[in-house]
Amino acid sequence: MSEAQIPGEDLIQGECENEAVEEATGLSPRLVFETIRRNGEEELERPVRALWWSGIAAGLLISFSVLGKAVFRTHLPDANWSPLVENLGYSLGFLMVILGRMQLFTENTITTVVPVMLRCDKASLLRTARLWGVVLAANVVGAFLIASFFALTPVLDDALHASMVEISKHATGMPPFIGMISGIPSGILIAAIVWMLPSTQHSEIPLIVIFTWLIAAGDFTHIVAGSVEMAFLIVQGMLPLGQAVFGFFLPVLIGNVIGGTAVFTVLTYAQIKPEIPQK
Repeated sequence: MSEAQIPGEDLIQGECENEAVEEATGLSPRLVFETIRRNGEEELERPVRALWWSGIAAGLLISFSVLGKAVFRTHLPDANWSPLVENLGYSLGFLMVILGRMQLFTENTITTVVPVMLRCDKASLLRTARLWGVVLAANVVGAFLIASFFALTPVLDDALHASMVEISKHATGMPPFIGMISGIPSGILIAAIVWMLPSTQHSEIPLIVIFTWLIAAGDFTHIVAGSVEMAFLIVQGMLPLGQAVFGFFLPVLIGNVIGGTAVFTVLTYAQIKPEIPQK
């Protein structure tokens, strides 16, 4: 064996086998981080109009998480195992939004923060704040539009409408502190989806389903899906605006940001920081 030869290297024969080994090895944490950084840079460069309409679409489609859960609740028997199956419906809207590459606020709590962490300058911080503001506002507008459609038209039968009301009251009825604390695991799980997607190798659907099912099964709060539930009650006069904003929306928003940014992003950055070349 020559000094330059690595033990076991002779087992790899040909370029095709070498590519197969590289594919099986998967992406290193540093490469995953770089993939997310590039995605974040692309998002920060997008025009406000594109972000706005993509955010509205996400707010509209995330409603199918609430609707999917309500459909299961309406038709499942009253049994101990029913909630576990029911919460599978929560994954529907997230599948539509994430696979459709639409602007969801909780995804951006990791994607667009990465460039800020690397540059640590005012310009990057302002660009991220602009994107967060536009996307969150668009998500909420989309949530109110679709919630108004569900609540004020006969599209839902009485049983399904009652299930939507029940689910929405539960989601928005937590004490503010509990809503905030419950938002932290939700933010971590959504950020984990973003972190893991580059390495999934065509298994995105199971990843999204499992993690978003866990959000619902764990009774964790999510600001965008929760905005659909909040809006569904507000437009029917079942939830006062002040209670909705200060008792639900702001606490959950803080929890999601803490989970997605302060916890998950910082930890993943700490993992690869020693591998980043110092300028």
